[in-house]
Amino acid sequence: MTERVLAVRELNRATLARQMLLSRAAAPAIDVIERLVGLQAQYPQPPYIGLWSRVRDFTRDDLARLIASRTVIRATLMRGTLHLCAANDFTELRPTIQSVLDDGFASVLKRMDCPDFDRENVLAAARAFLSVRPRTFEDISAMLAERWPNCEVGAMRYAARMLLPLLQTPNDSTWSYPGKPAFALAEDWLGRPMGNAVDVRALFHRYLAAFGPASISDFQTWSGLSGLKAVADALKAGLRVYRDERKRELLDLPDMELPPADTPAPERFLPEYDNLLLAHTQRTRIIPDEHRVKVFLSALRVRATFLIDGFVRGAWRVDTVKGNARLVIEPFDTLTKANRSALIDEAEHLVRFTEPGAKSYEVRFEEEGE
Repeated sequence: MTERVLAVRELNRATLARQMLLSRAAAPAIDVIERLVGLQAQYPQPPYIGLWSRVRDFTRDDLARLIASRTVIRATLMRGTLHLCAANDFTELRPTIQSVLDDGFASVLKRMDCPDFDRENVLAAARAFLSVRPRTFEDISAMLAERWPNCEVGAMRYAARMLLPLLQTPNDSTWSYPGKPAFALAEDWLGRPMGNAVDVRALFHRYLAAFGPASISDFQTWSGLSGLKAVADALKAGLRVYRDERKRELLDLPDMELPPADTPAPERFLPEYDNLLLAHTQRTRIIPDEHRVKVFLSALRVRATFLIDGFVRGAWRVDTVKGNARLVIEPFDTLTKANRSALIDEAEHLVRFTEPGAKSYEVRFEEEGE
């Protein structure tokens, strides 16, 4: 049987629908966070913006309350990066992701001068130190350096970060987390033990529900897991099979519908590091190849972008000077008058969301070369 070939626009619309970017979801923020399997959170603000673009009538307090009640947490998860996720998902998914974190730590350790590194004792000391109260990484580093002065402190600190189930503790700041947060053991903060079941197939199904149709390679890119060719047949069992225009095999859950390729896609703003741009090996379903170098910058930075007709067409930022907030839109190519008008309307609401205490607000376009 010949598999159906999905064009780029079909993949685009399918992914946008699952990401709630074709229309904002009339759903509680916690349901959206769970559906997305978390939001990347290198900085405190981007998850708020990501939810604002996906949830109807979303307010800052909708997420701040979930964080304050410990229903949602900020912790290391997929790809060894910080994510904002449901606490229940963290305790259940972390064992499946742990091999990614183990590999990341092993890679860093090879580059460091720490011949006497005693992993188990370092982790036991860090765990005991954190069990008293939440600590900053400066506190953890100082304690470890005092205990093992001949071992590179960076290796010991990284072991604690990657190998212990830690989460950041919030405060009452605008975006819920300070610039230098304290860390706590997840079991202590949440009052329940971590799960212990490794279930790659269940995580793959969660991924497809949020980002599919997609390949196993795409799943590896998103999760950080590797070596899945050996279990590919087990992962594929019971799934629908497609092909993309490059003949790559794509998989999907059997009950997921695909929107028509001509489904309207409204203008949307995405924050820095939005998962939509990081969840596939081949990213042309969201960002044209010619725009990639303008979005994925050095030091692994991923710019805040906007979508027109479902695809990345530019970047944006907010400049605040003396209490005045300006959202600057930087198109990567020529936009129609209708596109610009729709972006301005969306941006005027967004800048008020990101800068609630500003004295004044402005939206302007910054064309290339300015």
